[in-house]
Amino acid sequence: MPAALRCSLARSLSLCTASLLACAAAHAQYVSTHHVRDAVRSGGAEYVSHLSSTQTLALDIVLPLSDEAGLQSFLEDLYNPSTASYHHYLTPAEFTARFGPSQADYNAVVKFAEANKLTVTGGSLGSLDVQVKGTVSAIESAFHITLNTYRDSAAGRTFYAADREPTTTLSFSLWHVSGLDNYSVPHPLYASRTQTAAKLGVDAKTLVTHATTGSGPSASFLGSDMRAAYYGGTALTGAGQNLGLFEYEGTDLADLTTYYKNVGQTNSVPITLLSVDGTSTSCVYSRAGGDCDDTEQTLDMTQALGMAPGLASLVMYIGSTDTAILGAMTTHSPLPTTIGCSWGWTPADPTTLNPYFEKMAAQGQSFFAASGDDSTWSTRNEAWPADAAYVISVGGTDLTTTKAAGPWASETAWADSGGGISPDKIAIPAWQKLSGVITSTNKGSTTYRNGPDVSANANFTFYTCADQTTCLANEYGGTSFAAPMWAGFIALSNQQAAANGQSYAGFFNATIYADNLTSTYATDFHDITSGKSGSYSAVTGYDLVTGWGSPKAALINTLAP
Repeated sequence: MPAALRCSLARSLSLCTASLLACAAAHAQYVSTHHVRDAVRSGGAEYVSHLSSTQTLALDIVLPLSDEAGLQSFLEDLYNPSTASYHHYLTPAEFTARFGPSQADYNAVVKFAEANKLTVTGGSLGSLDVQVKGTVSAIESAFHITLNTYRDSAAGRTFYAADREPTTTLSFSLWHVSGLDNYSVPHPLYASRTQTAAKLGVDAKTLVTHATTGSGPSASFLGSDMRAAYYGGTALTGAGQNLGLFEYEGTDLADLTTYYKNVGQTNSVPITLLSVDGTSTSCVYSRAGGDCDDTEQTLDMTQALGMAPGLASLVMYIGSTDTAILGAMTTHSPLPTTIGCSWGWTPADPTTLNPYFEKMAAQGQSFFAASGDDSTWSTRNEAWPADAAYVISVGGTDLTTTKAAGPWASETAWADSGGGISPDKIAIPAWQKLSGVITSTNKGSTTYRNGPDVSANANFTFYTCADQTTCLANEYGGTSFAAPMWAGFIALSNQQAAANGQSYAGFFNATIYADNLTSTYATDFHDITSGKSGSYSAVTGYDLVTGWGSPKAALINTLAP
């Protein structure tokens, strides 16, 4: 071929390609949330290679709400006791009809996925998502991205991630696409006494400075001890209530059986292990390493069941992506009205889960998130999801009781309780703007969300069983104990509300912040006024270590008069 002709063809091809790219860009719809990790965007993570084109990945494509402004207005009225809408919660179907995506948009996403050689595996209109699987090459083509592997030198691991923000050929913007990276590894928020002591270079015995007073082996605390300390009654057991646990891994229920057998108790609550996206519900540990550890999952159950031993059901929602887990929690029947989450992770965009947390608030669901076990929040000590606006953040205390299975005696701040000012720069919510909440004494922020909201025992004083062989006394602690404990406590309140024909507690921050600025505070909460964690100290009233403190039984009557 003559050189001139080759040159002409090359120029024509170049112009054609440029024209096609310009056309595609003109019609591309960006996804509403961010996906590119800061380490990738800044160049802090070293490029390794392109991810294998034939590798299969699972994604969760999330659609946007249809009326975010309307939902915000609805929530303001829903939690304002002076309005006619106060605590008139929506059912999942009502929420979808009023604020969810349209069926036409949902069908368009399914069609888009199938047209791009992605296999639809789950999701629903109500859960706002379409779950898919596909090869890397198909995903890259569908979302106009390149998936590469990078080296995170600080963490000593390799991860995959998108090199740019995804776009689609849809006529509307998606909200989010979960699964485009595995940069953040979810971690359970419990702590080992032995490992903590080694990190601090101290004797493990010094981490608990008082005699333990539980009814378990070696005077360790059981879930039932927490019920005796914080509730102290027998009338309420959580009867008729459905409690959910947020989990990234499954469990072996034999460990729960071992726990009850060893402490001479029985469990009568039916337990369901529900995979929300095909993630295994099994968790079998091997001493050789590399297998599953169900310490977190088992202790979540023992704390929730110990506080509310008469629940109608306990469902463990198990998945690999946060959006899939929360999507199931907001649509499952029976709906879990109180939920514990004892995991932490780092989202690429902290607004990703807003639609789900707002949906829970609209449906009267209480979501309790452990605040962490590494003291003061920071960009390196991630708070998520405990600093999200519509979750109830649970910090840690050090509790003593008068005797085994006895009432509350005293409580101080736990030295490792997570708390502080939102590292994700979540705006301060209305209930924390109330005069008297943030003060010069507690050193909170008047700009960003502060945490935790409430707290409960988290010291190394519990009895645990896990991994088919190991039961330990006074070894583990953490706010991961406190979050499901609070979920169980609210099941008691919701039982009383149901019996009285009243509405459930729901997202109760709007209620307790206002109430705790009155004389009701001393009746409903143990105000923790001593001890510190990191940069903050426990002080009279609200503080950034223990929040408003731990519950008293009277709080049930305030939430369900």
